[in-house]
Amino acid sequence: MRKAGTFEILATDPHSAARRGRLHTAHGVVETPVFMPVGTQGTVKAMSPAELEEMDCRILLGNTYHLNDRPGMEVIANAGGLHRFMGWDRAILTDSGGFQVFSLTRLRKVTDRGVEFRSHNDGARHFLGPVEAMAIQRTLGSDIAMVFDECPPYPCEREYACKAVERTLTWAALCAEQPRADGQLVFGIVQGGVYPELRERCARELVAMGFDGYAIGGVSVGEPDELILPGVEMGIAALPAERPRYLMGVGGLGQMVESIARGVDMFDCVLPTRVARNGTAVTRRGRYSLRNAEHKLALGPIEEGCGCYACRRFSRSYVRHLLNVNEILGVRLLTIHNLYRHLELLKEIREAISAGTFGALRAEFRALAEERPGRGP
Repeated sequence: MRKAGTFEILATDPHSAARRGRLHTAHGVVETPVFMPVGTQGTVKAMSPAELEEMDCRILLGNTYHLNDRPGMEVIANAGGLHRFMGWDRAILTDSGGFQVFSLTRLRKVTDRGVEFRSHNDGARHFLGPVEAMAIQRTLGSDIAMVFDECPPYPCEREYACKAVERTLTWAALCAEQPRADGQLVFGIVQGGVYPELRERCARELVAMGFDGYAIGGVSVGEPDELILPGVEMGIAALPAERPRYLMGVGGLGQMVESIARGVDMFDCVLPTRVARNGTAVTRRGRYSLRNAEHKLALGPIEEGCGCYACRRFSRSYVRHLLNVNEILGVRLLTIHNLYRHLELLKEIREAISAGTFGALRAEFRALAEERPGRGP
């Protein structure tokens, strides 16, 4: 097994910046491009580790803020780290908690050292900065730790975005100096809002610090969809080709295809599990509500041609019934399907890049985007 942090580029697409890679971590190899299901509080909602392993999921995301709030580091340290605590022996990436803390607008006070805030659960006063965030992630023992950054909202004035970049760079330098768990990688995060010169400066200075990978932050924070891909392009322009690139919080199927075409390697998003709890199915052709009456007598699967457990075994009629009578199994089956759809698409993309057919797959998704959104199976 190669050293943790080794990133190999196995194939590239001749007509775009898409590439297939392999990232080595302390808990196994992660094939890229990859979608990381979100397990904010030590679990992917409604899923067991065995079910995720059956889908060949190789990496999950956990969150510093939420895990530190509950159950707390004493509990996780007592268990021997997050992997043992949650029964997951594959890779874990932990978000530093910066996004969550900065979303607590009414409960926080930002200083150059970090952020003073009150817990969203019990109102207890806390402080989180670069030193604290890295110490928590060291205790968690994640394979990839994210630096503590300031994520500016959309919209924000250039002056605010400039200050956020300054803090992000100062805090990144402090994060780089902190001790790590054995084999732990650290990724920097590019900020700068919608201002290209700020994003380029942030990226270049982070690269000079020499992180193991780089994330594009501050995208999908409330801006219109048409600004997401330009944000990706701004964030990626100054990042090195030899390190993995992670687009934070973006998980629409078409958005991932287009972001991969621009050189992105890693994604995370709550979308597949969150919309499942609302009764929405994610399919290759779009999303649709399975609660609708048109599916009452539908004996076909959630998505035709899907190989997930829910589609192999149950009808739309049955899953709709479970959802409409609030049976937990309905949410579980729809979550299984939605996650499978995301993970299976990324597997298909990896194979397409290697086979030289990524362009055809991209064209298919562009054509689908021009059709009526939200189509059913």
